[in-house]
Amino acid sequence: MVSLIVRIIVNGLALWVATELVSGVNVTDTDTATGQVITLLVVALIFAIVNAIIKPIVKLFTFPLFILTLGLFTFIVNALMLSLTGWIADVLNVPFQVDSFFWDAVLGALVVSLVSWILNLLLPK
Repeated sequence: MVSLIVRIIVNGLALWVATELVSGVNVTDTDTATGQVITLLVVALIFAIVNAIIKPIVKLFTFPLFILTLGLFTFIVNALMLSLTGWIADVLNVPFQVDSFFWDAVLGALVVSLVSWILNLLLPK
């Protein structure tokens, strides 16, 4: 349970960095810092659920592309998961959006992956 909460917080921090660095990944309609933090935690929870349920299925069906591209297709799958998170957030009226798939989702997913990796290195096991 603690590891799930830590993973959601790490995802929330990584998503916050992505919103700061990538212009097409935004938290909208939040006037306060508390509102932004709550929104990012909700989006991080959505992102964790998408990565836990849908990502393995997508990876299974696209396995030949992973082999063919020597793993570089991972960036596209991660961008797809971020775009799906933005879509689900929109359906749930959570003020989070990913503007376009190609630049915004791919760059956002790259930032989220790098920040999550760095934070997980810094955290004790």
